[in-house]
Amino acid sequence: MASLDPNIGDDRPVIRQLDDAAINRIAAGEVVERPASAVKELVENALDAGARRVIVDYADGGKTLIRVQDDGCGMTERDLPLALSRHATSKIDGSDLLDIHTFGFRGEALPSLAAVGRLTLASKADGAPGISVSVTGGKMETPRPAALNHGTTVTVRDLFFATPARLKFLRTDRAESQAILDVIKRLAMAEPFVQFILSDVSGEGGSREVFRADAEQGDLFGALRGRLARVLGREFAENALAIDAEREGLHLTGFAALPTYSRGSAVAQHLFVNGRPVRDKLLVGALRGAYFDFLSRDRHPAAALFIDCDPRLVDVNVHPAKSEVRFRDPGVARGLIVSALRHALADAGHRASTTVAGATLGAMQPEAVPARVYQMDRPAPAPAAPAFAETAAVWGRVDAAEITDDTRSEETQDYPLGAARGQVHENYIIAQTATGMVIVDQHAAHERLVYEKLKRQMAEAGVARQALLIPEIVELSDGDCARLMEVAEDLETFGLSIEPFGRGAIAVRETPAILGPVEARAMILDILDELADQNSSNTVQARVEAILSRVACHGSIRSGRRMRAEEMNALLREMEETPHSGQCNHGRPTYVELKLSDIERLFGRT
Repeated sequence: MASLDPNIGDDRPVIRQLDDAAINRIAAGEVVERPASAVKELVENALDAGARRVIVDYADGGKTLIRVQDDGCGMTERDLPLALSRHATSKIDGSDLLDIHTFGFRGEALPSLAAVGRLTLASKADGAPGISVSVTGGKMETPRPAALNHGTTVTVRDLFFATPARLKFLRTDRAESQAILDVIKRLAMAEPFVQFILSDVSGEGGSREVFRADAEQGDLFGALRGRLARVLGREFAENALAIDAEREGLHLTGFAALPTYSRGSAVAQHLFVNGRPVRDKLLVGALRGAYFDFLSRDRHPAAALFIDCDPRLVDVNVHPAKSEVRFRDPGVARGLIVSALRHALADAGHRASTTVAGATLGAMQPEAVPARVYQMDRPAPAPAAPAFAETAAVWGRVDAAEITDDTRSEETQDYPLGAARGQVHENYIIAQTATGMVIVDQHAAHERLVYEKLKRQMAEAGVARQALLIPEIVELSDGDCARLMEVAEDLETFGLSIEPFGRGAIAVRETPAILGPVEARAMILDILDELADQNSSNTVQARVEAILSRVACHGSIRSGRRMRAEEMNALLREMEETPHSGQCNHGRPTYVELKLSDIERLFGRT
């Protein structure tokens, strides 16, 4: 009998059950994106097993060999086949997917790796014999005895040999090796009391140690500072502020660098939730917001921040790679980061990063000594008069205020920024401290002081608002309207008053008076773009504070103005009392401090 529906034919798709091998290869596509992903999963398993020492070897960027050894609790002969089964795990019992205290919990990593590579799992638990099992392309061999010490060793050879198309999407060995190094460094930051050793065993040249971080000692902050110095560099540790704050069940710790120690990209931003490295737009936006008033848009803060909380307050079961999280109350997490970092930056006062002085000393290094010229080859000496004239011209560039009364300024020399000794090129103040000297950019420094004063006044009196004679109606989607109304109170703080206007529209009733005439629709769209990108918006605040910054620039001491000694000292004292005075409104340093020992080294006096 002919089909009653001509659209239904005999060639309709058939629903079928995939076999385990196909299922594992699909899962591998989500969990194991590249060799670095495999390393991440295996090292996290080692840490979940209580390892205090993790050794990672790789060859050819991890494409031909990945080996992870640990001294964790190990597994028995009964455990090994289960560990290689899909969705088998010791991390959770399945009753509560929010109560997760470990890195892993899905039970997918080992079977996924075994499905796309040649995997060997060897382990030994206390009181049990060592055992080893191999899996090739998803096919498990018979377990056999293995001679090894306490712990587990996982070896993966020829990654993606079972799915060769994936190999075409891998990058060069060097790029894949760098990705592995980045993974190990992030995990090392999260576990300062664990030793990590990473080695490249490619080729015939033997093992080459790429990274080593020995277990740190002492309290948490001391150990973390030591580990960050090893991973991110000594300069970061020297110029980072300790962070320790708590709000509504969330505990924030870590280190955040001074604004003058900023970077050209976000590569030095490391965020962790319950010890898990994450890349979360909410947290990145909060970090950016904390430095919003101190850095220009092309500069990025450096920080390593750790949020610890009850696992039920955050959902880590959002993405197979577990690199994203979702907080039950995102506003609390964001507010905690912004407020904690801003308090730390304020407590830092006028401090600027030591790298400013380092860069200055580097620029002052003498040039190479020229080749020797013999007496017979020297040109005839020039008359003495022009030489004296040149010397006089050089001294003429130094302002008369340079010569001050030493006895009068002796007591101010013990202040952090010292006593003013002179003014060079009518823009730079030279001050002598107890341990060296300070060079101050008078315009940049005073601009910051005026700016901070204007911000205090605005905070005390509030942002003046300009009521629109006719409210401007902005038509939007229902979702955009709802998103805007969620932040309406924050916008009102900076003088932008909005309210719902029927379905699919909002009414702008007041705008910040300091901005003058405002194209409300353009501002609203900018705010929505920022909310979509970072889950928060600083658009209105940025425009208000940009005006304040402009006013501060015009109201500050101009370059080229001669200052008396008492004026220079007054500026130095005000800088010492004003938070954030170590950098201008764009994150550049307002002063450079040079230690006497560094200056003496420049002249070979050490």
